[in-house]
Amino acid sequence: MEPLKPLIISRADHNISRRSLSPNAVKVLYRLKDNGFTAYLVGGGVRDLLLGREPKDFDIVTDATPLQIKKMFRNCRLIGRRFRLAHLHFQDEIIEVATFRSARLDDVPAEEPAAMDESEGHTLTGRSPLLLKSEDGMVLRDNIFGTPAEDAVRRDFTVNALAYNISDFSLIDYVGGLDDLQRGVIRTIGDSGIRFVEDPVRMIRAVRFAAMLGFRVEETTWQTILELSPTVTKASPPRLYEEVLKLFLLGAGERTYQLLRQSGIFSALFPHFNDWLERESDGFPHTWVGKALDHLDNAIQNGEKVQPPLLFALMFSQYLQEKAESFRKAGLPAHPAVNAAVAEFMGEVAPTVQFPNRVAILIRDILTSQHRLRKIPGRHPETFATRHGFAEALSYLRFASAITGEDKKVLAWWEKFQLEPQSDIRPDGEPLQKRRRRRKRRKKTSEKPGI
Repeated sequence: MEPLKPLIISRADHNISRRSLSPNAVKVLYRLKDNGFTAYLVGGGVRDLLLGREPKDFDIVTDATPLQIKKMFRNCRLIGRRFRLAHLHFQDEIIEVATFRSARLDDVPAEEPAAMDESEGHTLTGRSPLLLKSEDGMVLRDNIFGTPAEDAVRRDFTVNALAYNISDFSLIDYVGGLDDLQRGVIRTIGDSGIRFVEDPVRMIRAVRFAAMLGFRVEETTWQTILELSPTVTKASPPRLYEEVLKLFLLGAGERTYQLLRQSGIFSALFPHFNDWLERESDGFPHTWVGKALDHLDNAIQNGEKVQPPLLFALMFSQYLQEKAESFRKAGLPAHPAVNAAVAEFMGEVAPTVQFPNRVAILIRDILTSQHRLRKIPGRHPETFATRHGFAEALSYLRFASAITGEDKKVLAWWEKFQLEPQSDIRPDGEPLQKRRRRRKRRKKTSEKPGI
């Protein structure tokens, strides 16, 4: 490929300061530089700093190889087969360091020496390919090292390809990312069809960035997503579960949901649930998901921590309740009906999005606990309030009450009970009738004659 001429923005012409970076990231950048290597801060960290946002992580790219990085940092752990990365473990964060990757994918060596794969806990035997693609072009492994320019054009979107050079504090832009950032555009680098075939998850990332940043997806990129959205399921189900978490737990879940449905990605990820959404109920469209995500977004933006089981219990609530109702009509009691509904749902999504078993169990517990929450006070409320998952069940009731306007008195009682466990007031304000314990009658001992 012909050498790209980058746009260099000097320190005086951009707003990124070392004081805005993680101290650990600064240490890593300087140690690489002091050992004679090129070191850049790249990706979302640079993008967010330029937008005045607080980065969630700081990724570094360098011309040092993974083994050279490991020798340089005692806290280094090499991970990954698909992309060989160095994770530097600090007390409060992990700094990810990658080696510049090549864009020359045709003329490459076929093999590399065996190396320790710490992410899997064993040594790769024999020799492993540096580049591995599926028959349709999806990249399964890419560990061909290259130049900074080649690395930039190998990234997904232009706004994620900007680099901050620690040696002179300048910004480096090889692909027009700064212009797209200023115009609020998500655009693939190079041919969008090829980029999405190489890694279908990039389509999900395009939607996530557009929703999170309030950007629009560039027209050619968007049309390619519409065409290729069914292929997103070529990514592994566990990886797609992690991507779904990112989609809905960043505080822009409702907008993300709308873009996912418009693009066709949502129907690919959750086909049965999407079919249900397409069907109206009693002449009305299903609006619960959007309302639930909107409430969750407000909570996240206010600093609340939303756990995955609560997110999914709320998202799929009406769908699961309808399933449970059909099981009840078939003769199952209430709790087993909910268990069966959750199990059936997990079976539906398993081929595309693999939920961890612990998350499925907590979703089930959140939903089955709703019946118990409405029984005020019920037997041993203090014991129920200490059960694992009670906090998530009460949070579900809080969100559901805010959406529907129902169960407000029940919610108020439990919130008061958490503060005052000995509360003796019903939801209607009347005092509880305390049950008097019946005294046991002592048995009369019979006297034996002659004693």
